[in-house]
Amino acid sequence: MSVNNLATVQSFEEFIRSPILTVVHFSAEWADQCKQVTEVLEELAKLPDIQAVGTKFAVCNAEELSEISLQYKVDSVPTVILFRNGVLVDRVDGADAAQISAKVKTLSLGKSGVAEPKSLEERLKSLINRHKVMLFMKGNRDVPRCGFSRTIVQILNGIGVDYETFDILTDEEVRQGLKEYSDWPTYPQLYVKGELIGGLDIVKEMIASGEFDSVLKA
Repeated sequence: MSVNNLATVQSFEEFIRSPILTVVHFSAEWADQCKQVTEVLEELAKLPDIQAVGTKFAVCNAEELSEISLQYKVDSVPTVILFRNGVLVDRVDGADAAQISAKVKTLSLGKSGVAEPKSLEERLKSLINRHKVMLFMKGNRDVPRCGFSRTIVQILNGIGVDYETFDILTDEEVRQGLKEYSDWPTYPQLYVKGELIGGLDIVKEMIASGEFDSVLKA
Protein backbone atom coordinates (compact mmCIF):
# COMPACT_ATOMS: atom_id res chain seq x y z
CA MET A 1 0.00 0.00 0.00
CA SER A 2 1.42 3.37 -1.00
CA VAL A 3 0.82 6.99 -0.05
CA ASN A 4 -1.27 8.73 -2.72
CA ASN A 5 -0.64 12.21 -4.05
CA LEU A 6 -3.73 14.44 -4.15
CA ALA A 7 -3.06 17.17 -6.71
CA THR A 8 -6.58 18.55 -7.24
CA VAL A 9 -9.58 19.53 -5.14
CA GLN A 10 -11.62 16.84 -6.91
CA SER A 11 -9.13 14.09 -6.10
CA PHE A 12 -9.05 15.23 -2.49
CA GLU A 13 -12.82 15.22 -2.14
CA GLU A 14 -13.13 11.81 -3.78
CA PHE A 15 -10.38 10.38 -1.58
CA ILE A 16 -11.88 11.42 1.77
CA ARG A 17 -15.42 10.17 0.91
CA SER A 18 -14.35 6.61 1.63
CA PRO A 19 -16.12 4.77 4.49
CA ILE A 20 -12.64 3.44 5.33
CA LEU A 21 -10.35 5.68 7.37
CA THR A 22 -8.38 8.06 5.13
CA VAL A 23 -5.31 9.94 6.35
CA VAL A 24 -4.24 13.14 4.58
CA HIS A 25 -0.92 14.87 5.18
CA PHE A 26 -1.02 18.58 4.32
CA SER A 27 2.56 19.21 3.28
CA ALA A 28 4.97 21.62 1.59
CA GLU A 29 8.15 20.80 -0.31
CA TRP A 30 10.22 23.39 1.57
CA ALA A 31 9.44 21.97 5.03
CA ASP A 32 11.87 19.26 6.17
CA GLN A 33 9.46 18.07 8.87
CA CYS A 34 6.93 17.21 6.17
CA LYS A 35 9.33 14.67 4.69
CA GLN A 36 9.59 13.02 8.10
CA VAL A 37 5.81 12.83 8.46
CA THR A 38 5.44 11.33 4.98
CA GLU A 39 7.97 8.66 5.97
CA VAL A 40 5.90 7.91 9.09
CA LEU A 41 2.78 7.44 6.94
CA GLU A 42 4.67 5.21 4.51
CA GLU A 43 5.74 2.98 7.40
CA LEU A 44 2.21 2.87 8.80
CA ALA A 45 0.86 1.90 5.36
CA LYS A 46 3.14 -1.16 5.39
CA LEU A 47 1.80 -2.57 8.66
CA PRO A 48 -0.19 -5.79 8.13
CA ASP A 49 -2.98 -4.76 10.54
CA ILE A 50 -3.38 -1.40 8.79
CA GLN A 51 -3.40 -3.05 5.38
CA ALA A 52 -5.98 -5.58 6.56
CA VAL A 53 -8.54 -2.88 7.37
CA GLY A 54 -7.73 -0.89 4.22
CA THR A 55 -6.74 2.44 5.75
CA LYS A 56 -5.65 4.80 2.97
CA PHE A 57 -2.94 7.46 3.08
CA ALA A 58 -2.31 10.55 0.96
CA VAL A 59 -0.25 13.71 0.75
CA CYS A 60 -1.44 17.04 -0.64
CA ASN A 61 0.36 20.33 -1.14
CA ALA A 62 -1.21 22.68 1.39
CA GLU A 63 -0.31 25.79 -0.61
CA GLU A 64 -1.50 24.52 -3.98
CA LEU A 65 -4.80 23.32 -2.51
CA SER A 66 -5.20 26.50 -0.48
CA GLU A 67 -9.01 26.46 -0.44
CA ILE A 68 -8.96 23.00 1.10
CA SER A 69 -6.35 24.12 3.64
CA LEU A 70 -8.51 27.10 4.57
CA GLN A 71 -11.62 24.91 4.85
CA TYR A 72 -9.93 22.61 7.35
CA LYS A 73 -8.04 25.37 9.17
CA VAL A 74 -4.60 24.11 8.17
CA ASP A 75 -2.51 26.95 9.56
CA SER A 76 0.92 25.43 9.03
CA VAL A 77 2.64 22.29 7.80
CA PRO A 78 2.90 19.48 8.54
CA THR A 79 -0.73 18.83 9.48
CA VAL A 80 -2.29 15.36 9.35
CA ILE A 81 -6.09 15.05 9.21
CA LEU A 82 -8.02 11.80 9.50
CA PHE A 83 -11.36 11.38 7.69
CA ARG A 84 -14.12 8.82 7.42
CA ASN A 85 -17.09 9.23 5.06
CA GLY A 86 -15.86 12.72 4.24
CA VAL A 87 -16.01 13.80 7.89
CA LEU A 88 -13.00 14.97 9.88
CA VAL A 89 -12.61 12.57 12.81
CA ASP A 90 -9.27 13.69 14.22
CA ARG A 91 -6.11 15.63 13.41
CA VAL A 92 -2.50 16.16 14.44
CA ASP A 93 -0.96 19.61 14.00
CA GLY A 94 2.81 19.37 13.73
CA ALA A 95 5.37 16.61 13.27
CA ASP A 96 4.39 14.47 16.26
CA ALA A 97 5.15 11.00 14.90
CA ALA A 98 4.02 9.18 18.05
CA GLN A 99 0.68 10.94 18.11
CA ILE A 100 0.12 10.40 14.38
CA SER A 101 0.84 6.68 14.73
CA ALA A 102 -1.36 6.31 17.80
CA LYS A 103 -4.36 8.04 16.25
CA VAL A 104 -4.08 6.17 12.95
CA LYS A 105 -3.83 2.80 14.70
CA THR A 106 -6.69 3.54 17.09
CA LEU A 107 -9.08 4.81 14.43
CA SER A 108 -8.10 2.11 11.95
CA LEU A 109 -9.28 -0.48 14.48
CA GLY A 110 -12.76 0.96 14.37
CA LYS A 111 -12.67 3.07 17.52
CA SER A 112 -13.81 6.08 15.56
CA GLY A 113 -16.40 8.70 16.21
CA VAL A 114 -15.99 12.38 15.50
CA ALA A 115 -13.42 13.98 17.77
CA GLU A 116 -14.49 16.83 19.96
CA PRO A 117 -13.40 20.08 18.35
CA LYS A 118 -10.66 21.98 20.10
CA SER A 119 -11.76 24.90 22.23
CA LEU A 120 -10.58 28.31 21.06
CA GLU A 121 -8.14 28.52 23.97
CA GLU A 122 -6.64 25.14 23.09
CA ARG A 123 -6.33 26.17 19.47
CA LEU A 124 -4.66 29.47 20.35
CA LYS A 125 -2.17 27.71 22.63
CA SER A 126 -1.43 25.24 19.85
CA LEU A 127 -0.83 28.02 17.33
CA ILE A 128 1.30 30.10 19.69
CA ASN A 129 3.51 27.09 20.39
CA ARG A 130 3.66 25.91 16.77
CA HIS A 131 7.15 27.35 16.42
CA LYS A 132 9.73 28.82 18.79
CA VAL A 133 9.08 32.25 17.24
CA MET A 134 5.51 32.88 16.03
CA LEU A 135 4.36 36.10 14.40
CA PHE A 136 0.62 36.79 14.16
CA MET A 137 0.20 39.41 11.45
CA LYS A 138 -1.93 40.70 8.61
CA GLY A 139 -0.84 38.71 5.59
CA ASN A 140 2.25 36.50 5.69
CA ARG A 141 6.01 36.90 5.56
CA ASP A 142 5.95 36.91 1.73
CA VAL A 143 2.95 39.20 1.33
CA PRO A 144 2.43 41.47 4.38
CA ARG A 145 -0.90 43.29 4.24
CA CYS A 146 -0.25 46.28 6.48
CA GLY A 147 2.67 48.61 7.11
CA PHE A 148 3.34 47.44 10.68
CA SER A 149 3.39 43.80 9.62
CA ARG A 150 5.68 44.59 6.70
CA THR A 151 8.11 46.42 8.98
CA ILE A 152 8.33 43.68 11.61
CA VAL A 153 8.89 41.06 8.89
CA GLN A 154 11.72 43.17 7.47
CA ILE A 155 13.26 43.47 10.94
CA LEU A 156 13.06 39.73 11.68
CA ASN A 157 14.41 38.86 8.25
CA GLY A 158 17.19 41.38 8.70
CA ILE A 159 18.47 39.81 11.92
CA GLY A 160 18.11 36.28 10.57
CA VAL A 161 15.47 34.97 12.98
CA ASP A 162 13.87 31.60 12.20
CA TYR A 163 10.12 32.18 12.60
CA GLU A 164 6.68 31.25 11.33
CA THR A 165 3.72 33.51 10.61
CA PHE A 166 -0.04 33.22 10.94
CA ASP A 167 -2.31 35.41 8.82
CA ILE A 168 -5.03 36.65 11.18
CA LEU A 169 -7.03 37.93 8.20
CA THR A 170 -7.81 34.31 7.25
CA ASP A 171 -9.42 33.43 10.58
CA GLU A 172 -11.69 35.88 12.39
CA GLU A 173 -12.00 33.57 15.40
CA VAL A 174 -8.24 33.64 15.97
CA ARG A 175 -8.03 37.34 15.14
CA GLN A 176 -10.51 38.32 17.85
CA GLY A 177 -9.72 35.55 20.31
CA LEU A 178 -6.00 36.22 20.47
CA LYS A 179 -6.63 39.84 21.46
CA GLU A 180 -8.44 38.67 24.60
CA TYR A 181 -6.18 35.68 25.25
CA SER A 182 -3.03 37.81 25.22
CA ASP A 183 -4.68 41.02 26.45
CA TRP A 184 -3.02 42.76 23.51
CA PRO A 185 -5.47 44.65 21.27
CA THR A 186 -3.42 45.18 18.10
CA TYR A 187 -1.41 43.32 15.47
CA PRO A 188 1.26 42.23 14.75
CA GLN A 189 1.90 40.15 17.87
CA LEU A 190 5.18 38.28 18.33
CA TYR A 191 5.57 35.24 20.60
CA VAL A 192 8.76 33.47 21.63
CA LYS A 193 8.52 30.02 23.25
CA GLY A 194 4.82 30.53 23.81
CA GLU A 195 5.22 33.89 25.57
CA LEU A 196 4.00 37.21 24.19
CA ILE A 197 6.83 39.62 23.39
CA GLY A 198 4.64 42.40 22.05
CA GLY A 199 4.10 44.45 18.93
CA LEU A 200 6.36 46.32 16.55
CA ASP A 201 7.50 49.07 18.91
CA ILE A 202 8.45 46.70 21.72
CA VAL A 203 10.31 44.39 19.33
CA LYS A 204 12.26 47.39 18.00
CA GLU A 205 13.19 48.46 21.52
CA MET A 206 14.25 44.96 22.57
CA ILE A 207 16.41 44.49 19.49
CA ALA A 208 18.06 47.88 20.00
CA SER A 209 18.86 47.07 23.64
CA GLY A 210 20.05 43.55 22.92
CA GLU A 211 17.28 42.08 25.09
CA PHE A 212 15.62 40.31 22.17
CA ASP A 213 18.73 38.26 21.46
CA SER A 214 18.83 37.22 25.13
CA VAL A 215 15.20 36.08 24.98
CA LEU A 216 15.89 33.95 21.92
CA LYS A 217 18.88 32.29 23.58
CA ALA A 218 17.18 31.75 26.95
